[in-house]
Amino acid sequence: MQPVMQVERVTRRFGSGGTEVMAIKDISLTVDQGEVVLIMGPSGSGKTTLLSMLGGLLKPSSGQIRLGSVEMSALDERRLPDIRLQRIGFIFQDFNLLSALPVLDNVALVAQLAGLSRKAARRRAGDLLEQFGLGHRLSFLPEKLSGGEKQRVAIARALVNQPDVILADEPTANLDSHHGFETMRLLRRIAKEEQRSVIIVSHDQRIKEIADRVLWLEDGEFKNSVELAVDPVCGMSVDRETAPAYVQYNGQVVYFCAQGCKDEFLATPKKFELTLKMEGLKNDNH
Repeated sequence: MQPVMQVERVTRRFGSGGTEVMAIKDISLTVDQGEVVLIMGPSGSGKTTLLSMLGGLLKPSSGQIRLGSVEMSALDERRLPDIRLQRIGFIFQDFNLLSALPVLDNVALVAQLAGLSRKAARRRAGDLLEQFGLGHRLSFLPEKLSGGEKQRVAIARALVNQPDVILADEPTANLDSHHGFETMRLLRRIAKEEQRSVIIVSHDQRIKEIADRVLWLEDGEFKNSVELAVDPVCGMSVDRETAPAYVQYNGQVVYFCAQGCKDEFLATPKKFELTLKMEGLKNDNH
């Protein structure tokens, strides 16, 4: 299976001569279908620059970025807006909703720009918002929504054109703890059920729980990565090195987020064998 996105030895420079700044240094990255990748790092590490290049908003100084079979980094600037509209969904920390439009039109407008009729776009947007529990808010202006509701509208807008990859920039920055956690669970569910890749840049340590991989970006380079396992009982991601519980089962180490999940697994292990098989396949592919 072809990766959804491939980044090969990408570099980004700003300025020249004595004022040149190397924001991204020779980075490579492969993102698979349905994978949730979290990129963390200190302020000024290059996270936003990298995300901008992955979204076709900024061209690399050198290297290649491929979205499926399309080499985005080699495309003419005139072709990039269509790629971004059709194949990439963006989620911003400040939501970026249009204040003068109601919820339904905020989402439907993106589908219309992609070529759907107004009627078809509103139908698709309405169905999506209903799925996110916002059917009773379709006619509301953004100012009437809570932070969590605004973020769900932003996620619906990112998904309405059924993109290959979703790019999220600090998606929990303006949300309280509860709404931030719910937003992240929603993103993970979408990634797994619809097999859409999600790339998140954030300082929020809590997002580690829903990521398949965590990459640390510092001074424009990936310094290390943390491979996470999935607790087969609750579906949460667990850092293998710090998992509070684990067990050997059929030659595979199974990690758990808590002793309670381990106990439930041991009581009926066959119930979770399909999940373990999928996790094993995922690890074999990395």
